[in-house]
Amino acid sequence: MSIEDRAKAAAKNVEGKAQEALGNVTGDPEDKAQGKAKQAESEVRHGIEDVKDNVKKKLD
Repeated sequence: MSIEDRAKAAAKNVEGKAQEALGNVTGDPEDKAQGKAKQAESEVRHGIEDVKDNVKKKLD
């Protein structure tokens, strides 16, 4: 498990939520879509870290 990678994923999620909220306030559909995409990317990154953790546990 890389704490640094998990922190980057969490930061990307926060960034995405903020961008989506900005899009909601301004009515900009592009900001909303980009914010949701960043949140999805964050979920994928967390999933990858979970897989890494599981593999490492099985190897130990």
